[in-house]
Amino acid sequence: MSESLVIVAIVIVGTIVFLALIFIGRREDEGRDPLQERLAQFGDKEMPQSLEEIELTLSFRDRVILPLLKSFARISTRFTPQKQLEETRHQIEIAGMSLDPGTFFAVRIMVTIAFGLGGFFVFFVSSTSTAPATALLYTLGITGVGYMLPAMWLQSKIKRRQENIWRALPDALDLLVICVEAGLGFDMAMGKVYEKWENELAIGFGRILREIQLGKIRRDALRDAANRMDVPDFTAFVAAIIQADQLGVSMSKILRIQADQMRVKRRQRAQEKAHQAPVKMIFPMVFLIFPSIWIVLLGPSAIILFSSSEANAVF
Repeated sequence: MSESLVIVAIVIVGTIVFLALIFIGRREDEGRDPLQERLAQFGDKEMPQSLEEIELTLSFRDRVILPLLKSFARISTRFTPQKQLEETRHQIEIAGMSLDPGTFFAVRIMVTIAFGLGGFFVFFVSSTSTAPATALLYTLGITGVGYMLPAMWLQSKIKRRQENIWRALPDALDLLVICVEAGLGFDMAMGKVYEKWENELAIGFGRILREIQLGKIRRDALRDAANRMDVPDFTAFVAAIIQADQLGVSMSKILRIQADQMRVKRRQRAQEKAHQAPVKMIFPMVFLIFPSIWIVLLGPSAIILFSSSEANAVF
């Protein structure tokens, strides 16, 4: 029994270390420029004598973890349908991550295997009293949780990014209105939003501007941004801007109307959440708050009744 517990502990620790290495390997440092870092490394040094010296200057993540993930990602991509890869790539774009779909599937397979092995050692090796059918059912359940966990994490990233976008959209439209009414063009107004703020919406405006500078038509860049964000409010805003551009309508009027509508929608969402709060508070009150109150109020009286009943039974 002690040997099985040691094996389970080793598997759990190995799984934690493995997931930590994956997290370190996929972590992106904001504002990090690899080219500038490499130039800074060799700026005050002599030229390296061999490729091995250059290889050793790289970090453990760049030398070991990332090549392993990329090789495993290439293997997993071969057995993944193209349609599923495209859907995953679109979800990763909506989440605002620079992650390859093959790498995501590779991490998903690794997490599934780790959870499956952990469940096998817990229910088959360490637990001798569990029936084989029940242990197999529990192991399959834990394996399914490991398979669904990366997808749930991706969906949470998507939801968080979309919430940040629609919360920042009314204020961004107000700033666009001020800039356009002051005499700036729409592209320059988006540039002001990109300069002033550091959120997901401002980053999206910055990407639109870079695509326009590279030669893409503005309406195509706006449509692509709407597809990358997948936020209904931003999609409606893009449709209004494209229509105003095609019909020659005043851009300031369209932006002011859109800003007013977005503020109304934000207020309605806040009111909706406020109305949902009493319903959501029922379960914490019934299962957490009320039992605590009953224990505090009825506990002393229950103790007194129990002690008095024991005393009467003795006499």
